[in-house]
Amino acid sequence: MLDDGSTDKTALIAKKENAMVVSHPRNFGLAETFRTEMKEALKLNPEIIIHIDADGQYYPKEIPLMIKKVRKGNDLVLASRFSGKIEEMPLLKRLGNKAFSKVISNITGQKITDAQTGFRAFNKKVAELEIRANYTYTQEQIIRAVKEKLIVKEIPCVFRKRTGGASRLISNPFDYALKAGLNLFRVYRDYAPLKFFGLIGLSLFGIGFLIGLYLVYLHLTSGIEGHIALMILTMILIVTGLQVILFGFLADMKK
Repeated sequence: MLDDGSTDKTALIAKKENAMVVSHPRNFGLAETFRTEMKEALKLNPEIIIHIDADGQYYPKEIPLMIKKVRKGNDLVLASRFSGKIEEMPLLKRLGNKAFSKVISNITGQKITDAQTGFRAFNKKVAELEIRANYTYTQEQIIRAVKEKLIVKEIPCVFRKRTGGASRLISNPFDYALKAGLNLFRVYRDYAPLKFFGLIGLSLFGIGFLIGLYLVYLHLTSGIEGHIALMILTMILIVTGLQVILFGFLADMKK
């Protein structure tokens, strides 16, 4: 069990039940907790690692099925809520999860229905993948696994209604929407830089090109006297657009 600086008695109760507990001195967040989890798990030289959120919304009785799938040759097995049964999930969170899954599917070229799932099973090869992100570790693990040509498989699971406590992720819907949107941009920026910067660059170049066509039209008809500012804006947009596209190519080469 990984205790990320909790203030309740969860870690104490777990220790009394003879569970192995690793505790952070304070709250470091989900990504750092996941990195610690992988580090500690690898010390035990495991055949299979099961990661499951501790809020009781996933069924632990489905763990044997996950293990079976890994032993059949899959490197990373994801328990998909969206291909299974969801008893309850706020609409905003549902939309956010689907948006993330769409982005990850686009980046990896493999259909992923639940890139955010907190219930997954994997072998040592996946556990040894370097996770750098501080906000999108669940998606990064999938992206890196696919790029390393590891086998990623989804199976349906049951996602139960929360029976106790409250989710800190959506305590403020507007804050959640803002963070989710920023994380989506981070995923594209970090793992598909050519698409991310290419789209921005093409947009700037396109606007500049259209303004340039308008100026050419004026020149051929009534003249362009008095449009100096518009001409400067056209050049800035075209040059900036090309520079952003070039940056996307460079970032993609270093990725």
